[in-house]
Amino acid sequence: MMNRISRYPAWVIAALLLSLGSMAGGAFVGVRLTHAGGAPEAAVTAAAPQVREAATMPTTFAPVVKAVLPAVVNISSTKVVRTTSFQDNPFENLIPGFRMPDRPQRREGEGSGVIISADGYIVTNDHVIDGATELTVSTSDNREMKARVIGTDAKTDIALIKVDARDLAHVSMGSSSKVEVGDIALAMGNPFGLGQTVTMGIISATGRGGLGIEEYEDFIQTDASINPGNSGGALVNTKGELIGINTAILSRSGGNQGVGFAVPVDMVRHVITQLREKGAVTRARLGINFQELSPSVASELGLKATKGALVKDIVPNGPASRSGLQKDDVIVALNGKETDGRSLRLAIGSMTPGTTVDLKVLRAGSQRNFAVTLDTMPQDSQRAEEEQPFSAPRRGRRG
Repeated sequence: MMNRISRYPAWVIAALLLSLGSMAGGAFVGVRLTHAGGAPEAAVTAAAPQVREAATMPTTFAPVVKAVLPAVVNISSTKVVRTTSFQDNPFENLIPGFRMPDRPQRREGEGSGVIISADGYIVTNDHVIDGATELTVSTSDNREMKARVIGTDAKTDIALIKVDARDLAHVSMGSSSKVEVGDIALAMGNPFGLGQTVTMGIISATGRGGLGIEEYEDFIQTDASINPGNSGGALVNTKGELIGINTAILSRSGGNQGVGFAVPVDMVRHVITQLREKGAVTRARLGINFQELSPSVASELGLKATKGALVKDIVPNGPASRSGLQKDDVIVALNGKETDGRSLRLAIGSMTPGTTVDLKVLRAGSQRNFAVTLDTMPQDSQRAEEEQPFSAPRRGRRG
């Protein structure tokens, strides 16, 4: 063997030995790296969270925009307001307290809307059309049509209007319950009266509430640009399905700062179904005033629970009163599902009067169960802040 090797130059032998050493060393290193990983590839794959869809960004959203944008309209509203100008009062110094007659003035407003049916039903925000004496809808093909109000719901800031037309392009309504944080969203509307505009962002949060913007809040939050004039416009997913109606922004500047809110389409669907059938929304009532249970309040009451609705007052002769609920009770579950104050209120508000609900209540440290049959929420003029949490002042800017 040595004789055979000695026939080759020394540098050939050295190179051969070095190559063999490298191969062997690489094999051992590879073994060490595999074990250092702590799990084989199959185990790593099993432990990884499931991805709903491949995280690939399309090169264009043009097909979605072409399908949806014809169903997004501009809404021009005209209001007649009566004002008195003391600057134009020639008798102010001669006759103290004299007032000039009120003078009607016309005010114009701009907003957006979404066609939801081929026969001309359009969803928008209540604040877009509130007090309007005349509504004009402009479509993407430059048609203008007069619209009439079918019904409004100020508590969710949703309104339903209609134009007399046929075979209109309209959106497909999706499900906001399937919306997840991180989903791509497109906002479409008429910002600053510029005309149809599309912006893109992601879903930043879901179930936003306690903002003091509307009475019933379950907002989808997005960083897709929403600006004044976008109110009533469409928030759609990458399939072109409507997932929300753009409503408000939080901003120090008055313009978009990446925090916009849309009413979720599931809530919109519930509201417009009643508006279309009855022209108004009827809500069920539990008959309490409450505040959110906080850790500090729970500690004061000696409760282990930190989530629930603390009953502050009972409305006389209401459902809660008749069922035996008392002040300082803490409602922790509705129909077997854990709840807090906001979730309880949203759930009760979406139910039909006459529905019986099961409540799990903590009273003086012990658990009790109550069956409560809901009645009808009185109109605003008949109730004194029933079922209202102690809310902060409105601080959202309408889009």
